[in-house]
Amino acid sequence: MTETATTRTLVIEREMPHPPEKIWRALTEGQLIEEWLLKTDFKPVVGHRFQFRREPMPNWNGIIDCEVLEVETNSRLSYSWGSLGLETVVAWTLTPTASGTQLRMEQSGFPSEEGANYKGARYGWRNFIDNLERLVGRLN
Repeated sequence: MTETATTRTLVIEREMPHPPEKIWRALTEGQLIEEWLLKTDFKPVVGHRFQFRREPMPNWNGIIDCEVLEVETNSRLSYSWGSLGLETVVAWTLTPTASGTQLRMEQSGFPSEEGANYKGARYGWRNFIDNLERLVGRLN
């Protein structure tokens, strides 16, 4: 008998008082991504392989290998996220609201909610999304 491993998904949602087009720019323009997330050679093209990079740390080379999986301009973006031997998928959904945009970030594929990878991602994404919101507020 084969057992299927259960995976966990991290979901962070936030309503922002900005139109989807403004948030989309920050999610897809390389120099803007670097201001709120990490250095990157990202392009919003399905199949594009790219990396997020930061200073190496003990037991980590500072590189996250990714590939764009889905692009629906101003509404949905997803990419693979490979780091420390774990492959997950990050998906962004932008939904217009009466006062701006509902932002939803999902990172799926974690082996456990109790693991260090899940806990680290939860902490990291909350900070990154705070940075994203501040950046979007400064954009014209």
